[in-house]
Amino acid sequence: MKVTLINTSDAGGGAPVACLRLLKALESKHVDAVMQVQEKKTTELGVKGTNNYFFGRVKINFDFLVERLPFIWFNAKEKPLRFAFSTANIGTDISELPDIVNADILHLHWTNGAYLSINNLKKLFQTGKPIVWTLHDMWAFTGGCHYAGECDHFERECGNCWMLRHSGDNDLSFEGWIRKSDMYKYTKNIVFVTCSHWLADVARSSSLLKGFRIETIPNPIDTEIFSPGNKEALRLKWGIDPRSKVILFGAANILDRRKGINYLVEALGDLKRNYSDGENIEIVIFGKNKSFNVSQLPFKVYELNTISSQNDIAGLYSLADVFVSPAVEDNLPNTIMESLACGTPVVAFNTGGIPDMVAHKRNGYLAEFKSAADFAAGINYILNSEEKHELSLNARRKVLSTFTNDIVAAKYIAVYQSILNK
Repeated sequence: MKVTLINTSDAGGGAPVACLRLLKALESKHVDAVMQVQEKKTTELGVKGTNNYFFGRVKINFDFLVERLPFIWFNAKEKPLRFAFSTANIGTDISELPDIVNADILHLHWTNGAYLSINNLKKLFQTGKPIVWTLHDMWAFTGGCHYAGECDHFERECGNCWMLRHSGDNDLSFEGWIRKSDMYKYTKNIVFVTCSHWLADVARSSSLLKGFRIETIPNPIDTEIFSPGNKEALRLKWGIDPRSKVILFGAANILDRRKGINYLVEALGDLKRNYSDGENIEIVIFGKNKSFNVSQLPFKVYELNTISSQNDIAGLYSLADVFVSPAVEDNLPNTIMESLACGTPVVAFNTGGIPDMVAHKRNGYLAEFKSAADFAAGINYILNSEEKHELSLNARRKVLSTFTNDIVAAKYIAVYQSILNK
């Protein structure tokens, strides 16, 4: 069985990380798997880049601008939405690449960012090969948005999109819905996989995927890399007071509108006013930060920006007392899984796929959705709980029982075998 995983990139975000981890998980089970990406950024042997040459990289940049700039200039309603909607008009035809032609199964992941257009996806469907499509967001069943927020138009035919400057019955989102509806006519043997039960439920309610087979399989994680470390030694390594109570926050882009940093600012202010009582609390933040001023946070802050080493990231989780994720829209965040694997409890809003990982007051705290006050109460609960050791053990146990490479790979192999035998 030869499987070709297809993702825009092999580094730089949640989907690339999840796809690369799945590649390694499948390899560990002796599946003949490769990962096809737009441009290879890692040194992983199983990853192959479509455009890893000079003119190919020029094409990547050109396609990205042609895809993105018209939307930014003419269609995005406001700045935070510039990357929240993908038209998928531009891309690269990969249907005749050897790893596509020779594959027994094509396994799609996140293909936006001017890698595969809707027409390119249609060509892959037209090969007649069995296809698994792991959904890392809602794009596959909307008119173009990656997360719909409170909008339910994807349950019908989209249109009147709140993200668009020129919204109406026949707007850009309706056009996208029509193009995807046509694309799915060419699917002969396809299974959609969602990483969370929440996304599965949403997908089943959509007009585009209603009637298709939809399974739920989480992302895998390497529990040897992401494992509890020596808290005191790691704090000394990073120059953090071993006696302090450490709150960790991180994201690929901490200013992503979905990551909810405004709620974190409000919650930390509440924590300072109502709970801290002179405690030595410190904040550690990692991830890309273009403009957020950390001085507005009421505690001492260590700003580490982007961390590329998985071992370093695992160390950050291990040195913290709690990881906070104020995301208001998310599927199955890698950061939460990584924190739990390192034995660090998590405070997050009760939304999206997060309840698949966080059990309230067992391995973390699920705060009332968009309530900064309850979020602050959750941080205080974890920092001052008399059951810290049990919370930490439960965090690790959750990952070992649900998200290991062996467990996730076995579930995917079962899906592969089911569609090969169809």
